[in-house]
Amino acid sequence: MSFNMISTFLIAVALAMDAFSVSMTKGFTQKNLTNSQILYYGLFFGGFQAFMPILGYFCGNVIAHIVESLAPIVGFVLLLAIGFNMIRESLSGENEQVTDHFSFREVTLLAIATSIDAFAVGITIALINDPILISSAIIGVVTFMFSILGIFIGKKLGNYVGDKFQIIGGVILILIGIKILLGL
Repeated sequence: MSFNMISTFLIAVALAMDAFSVSMTKGFTQKNLTNSQILYYGLFFGGFQAFMPILGYFCGNVIAHIVESLAPIVGFVLLLAIGFNMIRESLSGENEQVTDHFSFREVTLLAIATSIDAFAVGITIALINDPILISSAIIGVVTFMFSILGIFIGKKLGNYVGDKFQIIGGVILILIGIKILLGL
C-alpha cells in the first residue's frame, strides 16, 4: 500500500481529540498559565503522541495484545485520578494559588493518558507499511496545535463561566477516561 497523507492527517486529528479536550479543561481551570507553560502542554502532548506510534511500530505484535487490553484501563485510571483531584480541590475551598498551579508531573501524566491509543496506531502503521517517522511527525504536530488551541479556547470559556468551572473540568476528564475505558 502507498502512503496516504490524508488518512494519516485524519488519524492525527482523531488522536488529538483527547489532548484537545484535556487542554481545553486546563485552559479554563488554570487561569494563570504563562506562554511557556502553554508551550509545555503542547510539547508534552504532541511529543508523547508522536513517540507512542514509534514505540508501537517497533514493539509490533509481540506485546500488542497486552498493551491493547491494558491501555484503556491505564488511561481511565490516570484521568479518573486527575479529574477527582480537580473536583476535590475545587470543593475543598483551597485558595486560588493552590489550585491554579502548573505541574510537570501532571502534564506528563495527562500526556501519557491521552496518548496510549497512539501505541496501537503505531502497530497499524507497521502492518500497512506506512513511513513511521512521517506519520509520527504529522500526529505530533497536529496534537501540538490542537493542544495549544484547546488551552486558548478553554481560557476564553473560563473567563465567562467563573471559578467553579474546575468541577466541570474534573468531570470532563473523568468522562474522557470512561470513554477511553469503554473504547468509544
